[in-house]
Amino acid sequence: MEEIEMEMEIGTESGLDRVAMVEFFIHSAELLQVSAIVKYSAFSFFVDRFFPSLPTFIEAGGTSSSSWLLRPLTQNTFHLFALISLWISTKIHYSRPLSVASFKSLANSSIKEHHFTTRNFLEAEVLFMQVLNFEIGTANIAFFFLQELWVQFKGVAKVGELISIEVCMDIMDLLYEKEEMSVHFRSPKSLAASILVGYLICNHGP
Repeated sequence: MEEIEMEMEIGTESGLDRVAMVEFFIHSAELLQVSAIVKYSAFSFFVDRFFPSLPTFIEAGGTSSSSWLLRPLTQNTFHLFALISLWISTKIHYSRPLSVASFKSLANSSIKEHHFTTRNFLEAEVLFMQVLNFEIGTANIAFFFLQELWVQFKGVAKVGELISIEVCMDIMDLLYEKEEMSVHFRSPKSLAASILVGYLICNHGP
């Protein structure tokens, strides 16, 4: 309960709009033309883990918790961290990750109210990793399970050939916008199954 209250307080103090935050993330991923695995790994880092862990990190009161990036928290700051999550994800999944210059260029064109330097990006990356406790595993994310279930379903049922993985990903994007759905991302297997079943019911009947 305390964590939820702190999360709400962060949103209030920073004027955070969750829908706008997610829309910025999705738009940035599209502009950068990253792969689906990069996008959803970064989504997991940013929305599933960074945002919920930030109140506890700040409350702990370590040196980095007083960073200018967190005092005060603003929508622009969260947009920067969204780009950081994508940057880290490209480092994990690409043999040649996107350069900091490409993210800085996107920030300059998309975040009009603040000019972030290369140094700012490097500072934000370290802070982001600290909030995640340097744990950046990507095996336990909903997209992996959705993709796996989709492949299995195609192999055992004819209707599986009619399932659009792109539409399933669109559904996942919409769910990320809903704050009340955030708890379900902690059970990625169940969430992936729910998306697939929901798609089948809506498009092909019971």
